[in-house]
Amino acid sequence: MKELSYNIQNIAEIVGERTLLHRPNQNIKHLLTDSRKITDAKSSVFFALEGKRDAHQYINGLYAAGVRSFIITATNFPTDKCPDANFIWVKNALRAMQKLATSHRENFNYPVIGITGSNGKTMVKEWLYQLLVTEKEIIRSPKSYNSQMGVALSVWQMNHFYDLGIFEAGISTVGEMDALAQMIKPNIGVLTNIGAAHDEGFKNRTEKLQEKLKFFKNAEVVILNKGYIGESQNLKNIFTWSLTEKADLQVLSLHKKEGKTLIKAVFHQNEIAIKIPFTDHASVENAITCWATMLYLGYGQNIIEKRMMSLLPVKMRLELKKGINQTDIIDDSYNSDFSSLDIAIDFLNQQNQHPTKTLILSDISQSGIAEKELYQNIAQLIKNKGVKKFIGIGPSLKKHRSYFEEGNLFYDDTDDFLKNFDWESITNETILIKGARHFEFERISKKLSLKVHETVLEINLNAIVNNLNHYKRKLKPGVKLMAMVKAFAYGSGSEEIANLLQHNGVDYLSVAYADEGIELREAGITIPIMVLGPEISNFEAMINYNLEPEVYSLRILKAFADLVSKKKIKEQWIHIKLDTGMHRLGFMEDETEELLSFLKQHPTIKVKSMFSHLAASESDLHHDYTQQQIAEFEKITTNFETELGYTFLKHICNTSAISKWPNAQFDMVRLGIGLYGIEGIIEERNYLANVANLKTTISQIKSLKKGDSVGYGRNGVMQKDGMIATVKIGYADGFPRSLGNGNGEMLINNQRIKTIGNICMDMTMLDLSDFEVNIEDEVLVFGEDLSVYEMAQKLGTIPYEVITNISQRVKRVYYYE
Repeated sequence: MKELSYNIQNIAEIVGERTLLHRPNQNIKHLLTDSRKITDAKSSVFFALEGKRDAHQYINGLYAAGVRSFIITATNFPTDKCPDANFIWVKNALRAMQKLATSHRENFNYPVIGITGSNGKTMVKEWLYQLLVTEKEIIRSPKSYNSQMGVALSVWQMNHFYDLGIFEAGISTVGEMDALAQMIKPNIGVLTNIGAAHDEGFKNRTEKLQEKLKFFKNAEVVILNKGYIGESQNLKNIFTWSLTEKADLQVLSLHKKEGKTLIKAVFHQNEIAIKIPFTDHASVENAITCWATMLYLGYGQNIIEKRMMSLLPVKMRLELKKGINQTDIIDDSYNSDFSSLDIAIDFLNQQNQHPTKTLILSDISQSGIAEKELYQNIAQLIKNKGVKKFIGIGPSLKKHRSYFEEGNLFYDDTDDFLKNFDWESITNETILIKGARHFEFERISKKLSLKVHETVLEINLNAIVNNLNHYKRKLKPGVKLMAMVKAFAYGSGSEEIANLLQHNGVDYLSVAYADEGIELREAGITIPIMVLGPEISNFEAMINYNLEPEVYSLRILKAFADLVSKKKIKEQWIHIKLDTGMHRLGFMEDETEELLSFLKQHPTIKVKSMFSHLAASESDLHHDYTQQQIAEFEKITTNFETELGYTFLKHICNTSAISKWPNAQFDMVRLGIGLYGIEGIIEERNYLANVANLKTTISQIKSLKKGDSVGYGRNGVMQKDGMIATVKIGYADGFPRSLGNGNGEMLINNQRIKTIGNICMDMTMLDLSDFEVNIEDEVLVFGEDLSVYEMAQKLGTIPYEVITNISQRVKRVYYYE
């Protein structure tokens, strides 16, 4: 038997407390948690998970889409609206999913490697897969599915085709590991490291380590750095490695040269060595962890040496970037399996920038499914997910082309596709490129992507969702959220960010000018959009594109009302801006009487919201002033609702006020820079994820003598013989001239390297005198490990200015992990 089969009756017996089963024999293959991501409705069961929004509200829509099985918690749910559906009641839907995964895991006796730690879990998992796949049929977590829900979905994919499992487990606070340990039940445990990630969820690092070690309580062995040995004494068996002390695998030396690292060590009193094609510290530690694992599993050193040198970079993210012929490209060109294909197509379908969705896919190996069934499933998945254009590359896809709809294209291999495909046929579409490594789909990605500046601003879409959810959790019930995407979404890219926010359920978007709003509408954004700076000349276009203007003066209001009257529009929404103390735009209190009178005389103009802006919401020094603003705002809006005879949305909270002034949340809040990981309240920064990483590349490294000058004006002078690197970023890209001559720094291989000489328009020079750097090394200008706050402080400004000044010639790459 290759695959276990469940019907809804089986699942009810495992997790159910009460049932209503109209179709007890319905076959279940898919666990569905998101109403937007249906793979196969007729074989799915939907778990109504608890969250900010009540998941039960999506059941009727899912029923209409063909889903017939639901696991719910609401005891009074009106099941009569779904007359032939199956319902299973449980106390907690997530716990029920975990219980089902735990029960499913009990059916398999083959070894399972369980990986946890602060960083490196996904890297170690994928490298172990690369190292062991020659002999083993391996089931592993798709991408970085290591959460409470992600682990359940990963374990659910186990079947009897495989003979090894590799799963990762991630936690963010105390009490989370027990459920993950029960689901994965690892035979072999691997601890990567204990670092700063999720520190806020624990009292200290010791508590974090103790919680993670619970994962291994029933493991036969745990492979870990000997530095954690003190907390690990209660484990059954330990295989240790160390860079500094005696261990089962004791590293003697590291030698880095030309992008490779030679690692020498002692194992069983014999000196052994491996070479890896990486030099960064994280990759070295992760490779040693994999080395130790293979030694424990009994692999010969000659096999390990050969495979270690063949390790490939792990690319666990979907990259979204601009392509030729007005296209957008989703690059997943190094990864191809059925589970990650499902995930990638969901990401493809989130993009509304273009009407056509295209998939370029290679043959899939190691699927755990017989070939015929696999390609039938892929064809059905593509159809169910609404992919309009499909290009299959590889002999297996071509062999099974009859399962796919007519008009799709098939090629023998990547060379065949690159040579014979009609490139002019691609235009105005979003293209997902997904291929197994040996198909070299990076060549297709390069052909389709726009050739632009090598300096890139990487935008982490997962981080934006994390930050959005952080603020959502602070909202009182019923409070709506408006997200600010003005100024090119604070430099991050309006269309892509707006699309992500729409997908994740924000209620409103706000832009600075009508042109920005029009671009969003043309990119498929349908949720309400408020325009902060409307111009009279753009009013007609705003009406045509269903954009709602902010009105801050009678002059603007009268001009808008005249157009509404002229066009004989029965009802038009506006947003009234009040000036309660910011003294920028808006109606002052002594102007509100005339405003109210005008609105009464023009009933076709309806107030959608009234709002104001807090001048210093993050400041304790101006606490009384903020309180005064809120009181004035509440007084004016209460009077307007009474006089107009209807209610409207009221909002005054900006990012900092969401946390600091919860009683002022009213009906809606406006979330701005906090989305992008930047906060005025220092304590809040610990809970936000870094969104943007500005990276560049090295053009040249050269040797100079003491006294040699560097750059325009000869302001940079070498203090000793040494090296400089010229990198591809300058003040035209948004790296200010004031950061030249040692005032600024960049990060290469975790080394902070100062500038030397004046910043040029397109280039910057770095002083390498005390550092070892290779020309292929990545250069971080700001991001996760070199904070934008630091750069702003050196410039005497705020992070807003830094990120919004990044030139649009800098390529934006969006990625989703």
